Amino acid sequence: MSEGFEIFDIIIFAMVAAFILLRLRSVLGRRTGHERRPSRPVARRTVEASSEKVVRLAEREAQEEDPLDDFRDVGDATLAAGLTRIKRADPNFTREQFLEGARAAFEIVVPAYAAGDTDTLRPILADDVYRRFARAIRDRAAARHSLETVVVSSDKSEIIEAGMNERTAMVTIRFVTHQINVTRDSDGKDIDGDPSDAVEVVDIWTFERDTRSRDPNWQLAATRSPN
Repeated sequence: MSEGFEIFDIIIFAMVAAFILLRLRSVLGRRTGHERRPSRPVARRTVEASSEKVVRLAEREAQEEDPLDDFRDVGDATLAAGLTRIKRADPNFTREQFLEGARAAFEIVVPAYAAGDTDTLRPILADDVYRRFARAIRDRAAARHSLETVVVSSDKSEIIEAGMNERTAMVTIRFVTHQINVTRDSDGKDIDGDPSDAVEVVDIWTFERDTRSRDPNWQLAATRSPN
């Protein structure tokens, strides 16, 4: 008889346990509105914040690397803008390197022209300038004249114009030198110039380069005298 009561008690306890489990499940499985929000939006906000910082950093670096910064000391706003356009088309362009190369070209072209050395002139000169120089050399040879040029001093070289023509960069330099230029006839007699007198000479040369070309060299595209 007591065993029957024990079985009955076990059944009662099992029913009570089942009831409690059902109640716990109903409570634990129900949202009350006070639960923590999932962590995913937090992670998303972190990524978004990081991305925003990267964008801001990139913008700041772009501003810091503005090509105009290289030419703020030029003084002439138009010239600075022209140099900036060249720098944007060719990030390797620098004023200092260009001037150094232009001076070197000047020191080659002037004596080569006087000596009639067209082979040396050809790679440095653009087609139009080369044809003009070559014609003057031929005319001088036909007249049996010779030209002696000595650059006594290089006083000044400065960029006065710069800009882009589509993809072609153009830079104009004003050279101021003191030179001795003497033209002689076939007998060696001086017919123009004084070998003992160095005079100031102002040359204005324009160099150009295709910024999309792999060739880093510039060519002399125009020459003129000051107005």
